Amino acid sequence: MKLTELVGQLDLQVHSTPEHLDRPVTGGHAGDLLSSVMAHAAAGNVWVTIQIHPNIVAVGALLGLAAIIIAGGAEPEATTLARAADEHVTMLTTPMSAFEVVGKLYQLGVH
Repeated sequence: MKLTELVGQLDLQVHSTPEHLDRPVTGGHAGDLLSSVMAHAAAGNVWVTIQIHPNIVAVGALLGLAAIIIAGGAEPEATTLARAADEHVTMLTTPMSAFEVVGKLYQLGVH
């Protein structure tokens, strides 16, 4: 599945690198502890979090994630968005809770 399909089906808001929405999604990870994400997420995954600070971009870039989905209606900090653009990390947001987003991703085949 491509990232653009997830954006459309889940009505996600794109905040950075819309030119990378053709990336394939290989799976997903949910969590807010950065060290846990670094240990368990994999390249091509989408990461669901409620974190909004710039350090999430570093994790996304390091792992080669397809995108970071910020749940719960939280908006990324301006410095986070600037860093995401610099690092070519796709940042998405949704008003859905993390629990709801993960469930919908799973229903769409993102495991």
